[in-house]
Amino acid sequence: MVQNALADAGYPAHVLVACSGGPDSMALAAVAAYFARRGHVDGHPLTVGAVVVDHQLQEGSAQVAAATVHALKELGLSPVDLRTVTVASTGMGPEAAARDARHAALEAAAQEHRAAAILLGHTLDDQAEQVLLGLARGSGTRSLAGMRPARGLLLRPFLGLRRADTLEICDVEDLEPWHDPSNADPSFARSRTRVEVLPMLEEKLGPGVAESLARTASILQLDADYLEDVADRTFAALAERSGPEVSLPEEALGELSPAIRFRVIAKAAADVGGQQPSYQRLLAAEALLRRQGSAGPVELPGGVSVYRLSLAELAQRDAAETRPDGPDGGAHVPREAARCGKLVFRPQKPPQE
Repeated sequence: MVQNALADAGYPAHVLVACSGGPDSMALAAVAAYFARRGHVDGHPLTVGAVVVDHQLQEGSAQVAAATVHALKELGLSPVDLRTVTVASTGMGPEAAARDARHAALEAAAQEHRAAAILLGHTLDDQAEQVLLGLARGSGTRSLAGMRPARGLLLRPFLGLRRADTLEICDVEDLEPWHDPSNADPSFARSRTRVEVLPMLEEKLGPGVAESLARTASILQLDADYLEDVADRTFAALAERSGPEVSLPEEALGELSPAIRFRVIAKAAADVGGQQPSYQRLLAAEALLRRQGSAGPVELPGGVSVYRLSLAELAQRDAAETRPDGPDGGAHVPREAARCGKLVFRPQKPPQE
């Protein structure tokens, strides 16, 4: 799996293993260390280092991090970089905030050590849990597609491996991984999914549920990639820019299939600095297309307002711009009259310098 992941990534010369000290990442480190000792993958030179991120969220985290660094050096990985981060309270929840802090530390380490890839130890069980959590939230294709085997610098070679296999690897390699107590903490939705929900589904529906959920993610990744590609090209063709605003012609937007139309609306919001809207907010923005006359605004996350300008309103604006007493003193060059109204996306926050 590691060999295939590195081959698919173009045989990076230097990689880092992100290691928490848990069974999954320690098993990955042990497998990566095998290639480090060989010095190549399929004849392509390879060196392997590691990054240990101390989130400082649990008592004794510094000791766990130090022990993990020692174990990784014993495996022969070099360099082994210990990074201590402060997890900010951002309103996204502790798991999301910790993930953002961790990824920032990993990217900084990769840049410093000139690593072309970062290996993550997520397993098939993690993927199954991700799909279940997406279902519980009522998420769309992108979320149900789960974690990607490769995204940017991040590679996840163990997505086809069960968590029990990583424990066996650690046992064979005489490694003593750290078991994170938060993984069994029922206050976290992911922990409840891991300890209670997935085992119950396996018991009631029979073995193979985790594999089926992971297979669903793989299928949906193909669908999501295709839809995103179509939406990207459609947005690029339809978007009209005026200063910080982006507008979409309502006639062309209304002719799109709903799957593409919602994605194009979300891309317009992101283009002016917004965040991914919820399905309910997308429905509210899309409903503006069915209003008579100008309408809105609808507020989208990230400080974005979207409103509809009717054809009549656009005609009045054009007339005002070309009047002698208009804003340009009548010097405005006449442009082709609008043939339909527009959905306009306007940032409400001043751009950051």
